[in-house]
Amino acid sequence: MSKKITWGWCILAVFLLVAPVAGFGQEKAPPAAAAPQATSAPAPTAPSAKEAVPDPKEVLRQCCDFLKNQPQFSFKAEVTNDRVYLGGKKLQFGQEVKAAFRRPDKLRIDGEGDLDSKLLIFDGKALTLYDKNKNHYASIEVAGDIDTALDKAYKDYGLKVGLADLGSAQLCNHAGKNLVNALYVGLHKVQGVPCHHLAFDRKDIHYQIWIEAGDKPVVRKIVITQKMLPGSPQWTAYLSDWNLAPALADDLFVFTPPAGAQKIKFMPVKKAETPVPKKGKAKKQGGQS
Repeated sequence: MSKKITWGWCILAVFLLVAPVAGFGQEKAPPAAAAPQATSAPAPTAPSAKEAVPDPKEVLRQCCDFLKNQPQFSFKAEVTNDRVYLGGKKLQFGQEVKAAFRRPDKLRIDGEGDLDSKLLIFDGKALTLYDKNKNHYASIEVAGDIDTALDKAYKDYGLKVGLADLGSAQLCNHAGKNLVNALYVGLHKVQGVPCHHLAFDRKDIHYQIWIEAGDKPVVRKIVITQKMLPGSPQWTAYLSDWNLAPALADDLFVFTPPAGAQKIKFMPVKKAETPVPKKGKAKKQGGQS
């Protein structure tokens, strides 16, 4: 009987990546508490009348284009992920991530976290996910570029990996899908770096992204809020140590099973059964309708 391997970090269903965060010990949404007296939050700092307000979608597009044109790059990330339990209370868990990309067909994402630690490698021929704590791994044979591998992993096995989309040539298509609102919040700092602070809404999620201002528009911070889930859990990532000319050895993208590691299989996504058409009266033949 095949075991199922999953990616436990920050399974994102949006831009970067984020599937709904599963609550544990959660049976139903907690009852609404009495609303406290509302206090007005300060409005975001807007540009002066002489300054044109940047288009948030255009700022995001510039970031996407910049990353897409980099032949290789690497970064580190500090990730936190909320988990909601009975009563609507939340716990926050962390993970340290190292990521490296070499276009068109090399990817490595290495995560060490509170709940689990996993390694994802794509070498142009196979996508391999290794669970360090359980010492087992699974591979998908797939030839092509990074997008081809990520698409197959998601469509066939339901596998999505947080931050992997930053290496996708389709990043802006993923990020801009089904948006109902976009806002340029202002020029704010992340770890001392001036960034364009953007906010976007979909029906199910609200996400914010901080993009470095200047001639290197890389992502510095992401916050994703699941609006439709009890407790509105958040996924947050601070990205640092960006290197646009890293010395990436070829063997960095080669998976060598550790001693005693067990190879298992990914469980494919179950296909929905095709509905059987209802039988009706036969239509008369002849003549054009």
